Amino acid sequence: MTQMPTIRQKALPEDMRLLLRDYPREAWPDHPNFAASIHNWMGAHVMFGQLAELIRLNTEAYLEKQIDPDDHARRLSHYGNLLVRNLHGHHHWEDRRFFPELSAADGRFDSGLQTLESDHLVLDDLLDRFTRQANRVVTLAQMDEPQAREEANRVHEMTTVLEGFLTRHLTDEEDLVVPILLHHKMRG
Repeated sequence: MTQMPTIRQKALPEDMRLLLRDYPREAWPDHPNFAASIHNWMGAHVMFGQLAELIRLNTEAYLEKQIDPDDHARRLSHYGNLLVRNLHGHHHWEDRRFFPELSAADGRFDSGLQTLESDHLVLDDLLDRFTRQANRVVTLAQMDEPQAREEANRVHEMTTVLEGFLTRHLTDEEDLVVPILLHHKMRG
């Protein structure tokens, strides 16, 4: 078994959550600067978590012999592709366009943005490993189903790790970014 990437477990430091005290999460939807673009960005985060959970649950059903190998392979291929493609596109846009815009608006949070960008590098590694393992399971489903079932355990493990990563990273990302957007009246 290959070593899983090291994933940051701790929340961003308090000094990076400075604006969160003035703009608490529960007040965001009612804030006059909470624009549709912010809502949509956060909606993408929800979708990523749902896709990861769907892949994990589908893999569990396959491992428990509740769905057949072909159905599992089809679902893993479809939902895995959606998750990987959309996550790559999303964080590429954040690193290249969105985070620099936030840095220009409020440089106090640059170290937090750098932490999030570092998370994206870990995510790239995890998604690459997931893609290779999922493709292996899809291929083996046609060639050697018992081996596919064995390899599916690794997909399950990776998806569980990915879910935990997304929970930590996306919560931190929202807690850092949304208060900046609200405070500086951005994206409205």
